[in-house]
Amino acid sequence: FTKRAGSSVFSVFSQKQIAEFKEAFQLMDADKDGIIGKNDLRAAFDSVGKIANDKELDSMLSEASGPINFTQLLTLFANRMATSGANDEDDVVIAAFKTFDNDGLIDGDKFREMLMSFGEKFTMKEVDDAFDQMVIDDKNQIDTASLVEMLTGKGEEEEEEAA
Repeated sequence: FTKRAGSSVFSVFSQKQIAEFKEAFQLMDADKDGIIGKNDLRAAFDSVGKIANDKELDSMLSEASGPINFTQLLTLFANRMATSGANDEDDVVIAAFKTFDNDGLIDGDKFREMLMSFGEKFTMKEVDDAFDQMVIDDKNQIDTASLVEMLTGKGEEEEEEAA
């Protein structure tokens, strides 16, 4: 897409996407100061069981032209999606999970806690029902690729296994 100087980054995304990004921003803004800083990023990675070192965090923060407030975060997402071609909602889901992907796995306990604590909070039964559909190993690690496939239908091969 082409972006005119002065055009609003809010016009790039649907209202639903903006609401989802706002929710993600609020989750990441651990100290609730309206700015995502290094400690907020570190806490976000810690919450999904991924360790990010100072160099990685500094690199992420340097992508922004200034302090990362909500509008700046949307601008970063818009730029990243423009270069990757990811602009439909499934691609947004995939990109979101890949952000927290830890070598193809997501910590099941932390994911369960997040589902029940943030946004449209899931009940224990809803989480249990969802987890029944996921590929989870004996260390309670969720297979990211199969989770993304389940949510988006992308990358489906013939996985018709007898239950």
